Amino acid sequence: MVAVRAEPIVVHYPRAESVEDERGEYGYALLKLALAKGGNKYRVELSPTSMQQNRAIVELQSGAGRIDVVSTMTSTERENMLLPIRIPMSRGLIGWRLGLLRADHKELLANVRNIEDLRRYSTGQGHDWPDLTILRHNGIVVFPVTVYSSLFGMLNAGRFDWAPRSLHEIWAESRRHPELVVDQHVLLVYPTADYYFVNRQNTELAENLRQGLELALADGSFSQLFWRHFGPAIRRAQLDKRLLIELPNPLLPAETPLARKELWFSLNDLKRLR
Repeated sequence: MVAVRAEPIVVHYPRAESVEDERGEYGYALLKLALAKGGNKYRVELSPTSMQQNRAIVELQSGAGRIDVVSTMTSTERENMLLPIRIPMSRGLIGWRLGLLRADHKELLANVRNIEDLRRYSTGQGHDWPDLTILRHNGIVVFPVTVYSSLFGMLNAGRFDWAPRSLHEIWAESRRHPELVVDQHVLLVYPTADYYFVNRQNTELAENLRQGLELALADGSFSQLFWRHFGPAIRRAQLDKRLLIELPNPLLPAETPLARKELWFSLNDLKRLR
């Protein structure tokens, strides 16, 4: 008698907030890779409708079944609400920030030499993003933005001076908004990680994801996907030519695997691009 292979269990991943929003493409691709490495027990599909980050987190915590996995920046609060798979998806790159500026203020940060200089300029961030708390903790004035797409119009209208964006997001955003430009002078870095999170009861999916990610790390496919998605943006940012300002992150959980150096992007990785 021939054994019948069970159909993969469908897991739902949040659809991007808009058709122009490219931020979720890497997370979706890495999730598919990890589930395949984990044995193809699960199959990922995008949620039928788009949703904001906070709504996706609430949906996942509720266990209603509309969302099974989210990818988002970690914090102690989020790790208490949800079950994290503590392998940083973008190797911590989400905490490497460049400035998005109005085109007529492209030299705004040219004379910044330290955090005290940077505090002269106000920023905008999503109202439910951990970045808002991190920046405020470091004395930077931050205006909360309710909807991601509003960030760019508010910046262009002068509601705040600049918007720190992760270097793997900012180029697509500046392309979609030609009235805005990427600052060429400052690199803001704070230690943080974007993880996959599942409902705290879904330990089987969490373990499958963890094993799949570890296997992808071991065989190099994780690294290949990372560089394919982020290599051009890293090269374009010219990180070694910028003023580096490092900020502490008061939201970073103690369990963050900072000791596993292979999980994190560093300036030494720029050698791969030469």
